[in-house]
Amino acid sequence: MSEEPVTREEIRAMRRSYGDAGLETLPANPFEAFAMWLKQAHENTVIVEANAMVLSTLSSDSQIHTRTVLLKDISEGGFTFFTNYESRKAHAIDLNPNVSLLFPWYAMERQVCISGIAEKVSDEESDDYFATRPWGSQIGAWASHQSSPLASRAELEQRVEGAQQKWPEGTTVPRPPHWGGYRVTPLNIEFWQGRYSRLHDRLRYERDNTTADWELNRYYP
Repeated sequence: MSEEPVTREEIRAMRRSYGDAGLETLPANPFEAFAMWLKQAHENTVIVEANAMVLSTLSSDSQIHTRTVLLKDISEGGFTFFTNYESRKAHAIDLNPNVSLLFPWYAMERQVCISGIAEKVSDEESDDYFATRPWGSQIGAWASHQSSPLASRAELEQRVEGAQQKWPEGTTVPRPPHWGGYRVTPLNIEFWQGRYSRLHDRLRYERDNTTADWELNRYYP
């Protein structure tokens, strides 16, 4: 592996030709279409975490922040993930619930882009999911002051050890009050399929503001 920095010419030459799988049509229901694509991505052995999605939010100082979170449910017409309610993303959502999600399935030359409104799920739903998490992840939810400054790794490990002593493995770990889920209700969902000569296919489901019905439209690449 070279230790030399990459050059501008090398960056510009980073190019691959996409295939010609094509995206002629999709089911009328966008959630059915997404579930189909998610299953195909999950079955693709090259994709590490098919349910990983890039969440973008707008902060109080008008800065856009992105990070990767994990999709944990598709229900009630929305996409659900869980996080610390005291994190930077949660504070941003509290101020502005408009968010975007991106599923980048590069190995399949596909991506799904979603714009929508995020809101907290019920305490009961958060409790139910928290109970299914591995013990270590439950402990981590108590130990981490997500997005807050950390003096050292040792400080975090001390907090983890303290939580482990309070709730030893095999005991019931309660859900922290500062931890729970958000459901993103989509306003539009775009399915993107890479194609040759950058003539990609883009099919976008758009919700009618009056009827709440979905309309499927094709866009130029």
